[in-house]
Amino acid sequence: MQTEKTLDATDAAKIFDAQRRHRWVTKTSTVEERTAHLTRLRTAITDHLDEIRAALHADLLRPPRPRIPSEVAAVLADIDDAVAHLAEWTAPTPLTPPPYLGTGAAEFVQYEARGICLLFAPWNFPFGLLFQPLVPIIAAGNTAIVKPNELAPATSAISARIIREVFDPEHVAVFTGGVELANTLLELPVDHVFFTGSPTVGRVVMAGAARHLASVTLELGGKCPAIVDGTTDLATAAAQIAQAKHTNAGQICLSPDHLWVRPEVRDAFLRHYQTWVDQNLYREGSLVPEALGRIVDRRNLERLTGYLDDAVARGATLVGGGAPDPTGTVLPPSVLLDVTPDMKIMTEEIFGPILPVLTFTDPAQVVEHVRAGGKPLAMYVYSDDRGLVDAVLAGTSSGGVTVNGWALHFVDSQLPFGGIGTSGMGSYHGVHGFRELSHARSVFLAPAPPAPTPAGTAA
Repeated sequence: MQTEKTLDATDAAKIFDAQRRHRWVTKTSTVEERTAHLTRLRTAITDHLDEIRAALHADLLRPPRPRIPSEVAAVLADIDDAVAHLAEWTAPTPLTPPPYLGTGAAEFVQYEARGICLLFAPWNFPFGLLFQPLVPIIAAGNTAIVKPNELAPATSAISARIIREVFDPEHVAVFTGGVELANTLLELPVDHVFFTGSPTVGRVVMAGAARHLASVTLELGGKCPAIVDGTTDLATAAAQIAQAKHTNAGQICLSPDHLWVRPEVRDAFLRHYQTWVDQNLYREGSLVPEALGRIVDRRNLERLTGYLDDAVARGATLVGGGAPDPTGTVLPPSVLLDVTPDMKIMTEEIFGPILPVLTFTDPAQVVEHVRAGGKPLAMYVYSDDRGLVDAVLAGTSSGGVTVNGWALHFVDSQLPFGGIGTSGMGSYHGVHGFRELSHARSVFLAPAPPAPTPAGTAA
């Protein structure tokens, strides 16, 4: 197992060389061996639950309850899923050769490890979005070089400790540091890069991978719209969208970025939305910081207040919120009305507890707006009008869609989770993650030719 010494950039080449040799060991590892690694990882995570909760509270002001935070629960569920199905996933997939290739042949697809994977974790879910990708990396028989996010230092530290307890560095190595370290790791000629973060940094990661022709999985973000037409229960829609907008202070790539709502139900929707905010985020009229969470750093806080200032200056109406709390870490919930497409808040991903509200009378307005921007990671449609739902599905493109709910397509591990275009490429969860971190190798077995007849032998 690895020591508690923090590996730095000077160790990168040494670790990479060790993994380059060891990847052939992990590639040929058995289902039982991979399952044992995953089981040890699960045990280490559950053994350190108190430290994980404390770290998430220190970094993002996450509440100390429940005992198993949602992002940790997701990791444990992914481990259990992989352990239960790994034998099935790794089995060759037999196919029937076409007749024109003759008789007696056989063929199959074998999923094999990609090799050395470089994994970059984000800061918004610094534990879950580090270990959730690591599960299929291990399940598929790869080695990994892992970099937790420096903007969540407490979670980075406990994540590194867990990895060092479970894995030898030639199998999974962990490096902690900032941008300079990330750039150093990107110089390594790895086989695959898995990155979760912003589209801006995603472009840097993809360019780095291209230098070595490494494959990539990019889990990015985008301006995910929510659409409410009033044909479903407004209170339910408002509560779900409010919860999505304020969990982790809105710092979720799947959070609804902005709302499209029919004008005749806008005010009723907003009343329900505000009711949820008042009941869940405030106590006796005062905002409860732990119920909302903190903005990760001053730069992001200033970015969000800048969006608000720009929108108001351009004619938007601010409802509630606006000014950070005296500690400068918590931004109160805000709603913006009379929003126009030219405002910064409508051209940049928000990633915070601010809801811009736009109205529509024709679904074509929403479709046109979505098409004009980058393809979002998700879309949410609250409607019982199948014609409207079909129009949105046919007229737009996004990583995923949940109809009459929030992020349910993410929760179900049977569905692939990932983006498209500016919201990313590649997908994972369940078997889709195993295949994403594997190479589908085609194998064709032609029948051996008959032995030649010795010369002079009668036919």
